[in-house]
Amino acid sequence: MCELLGMECNVPTDIVFSFSGLALRGGVRGPHADGWGLALYEGKAVRTFLEPAAAAESKLAAYIRSHPIKTLLAIAHVRKRTRGPVSLANTHPFVRELWGRNFTFAHNGTLRGVKTRPLHRFHPIGSTDSERAFCLVLDRLDRAFPSGYPKEPARLWRAVARAGRELGASGSFNFLLGDGTHLYARCATKLCYIVRKAPFRTATLADDDLSIDFAQVTTPRDRVAVIATAPLTRDENWTIGRPGEMWVFRRGQLAATLPS
Repeated sequence: MCELLGMECNVPTDIVFSFSGLALRGGVRGPHADGWGLALYEGKAVRTFLEPAAAAESKLAAYIRSHPIKTLLAIAHVRKRTRGPVSLANTHPFVRELWGRNFTFAHNGTLRGVKTRPLHRFHPIGSTDSERAFCLVLDRLDRAFPSGYPKEPARLWRAVARAGRELGASGSFNFLLGDGTHLYARCATKLCYIVRKAPFRTATLADDDLSIDFAQVTTPRDRVAVIATAPLTRDENWTIGRPGEMWVFRRGQLAATLPS
């Protein structure tokens, strides 16, 4: 399986600390050495870094960790191949344009029979069940809202949850989906989150001795939501997801929990 990492904030924040923990699981502290990717939003557009190699050994990943880029929304992924060869085309997260904004998607799990489902506007570039599932989700959103991005966000939240439930019936469908405004996180088997806010404390990575005192790098109004497959720190209280629920994050806090 793969591992997911997401971050959604109310002020621009870098993801270096959490990404450092995820990268260790990409070949050193975990077997997820078949590719890694990181997507960083700037408004409706997204900047992506992808590499079909182990994140723990990547010079590009090391460069990103030493050159922080602040963002309001980020999605990262380290891959352990189950379907589809190791290649750039099969490296998460995947990005597509819908309604004049970038949607970004990363998946952990395996979906049976998803490649037999018909596609409409969106089509995969690679050969993973994950990318095809992403295309199917976007097809459903495009058809549900032909006039564009809904003015009532809750309608979109419910549509994403329905798509997750439908496709999730075919297997394991843990995913992160970003639209530049919200971060959606669906738990099928394993997912957790933490919202860091004042009073900030020191945190230590679960897979390394790297620590950071968040009180030194934040202001009292900051809120940062971090979502991961498994807790990235050893000294914080993470909320463990229940299978079949989807979280929606907005401005660094949990905006909704929906059945999915």
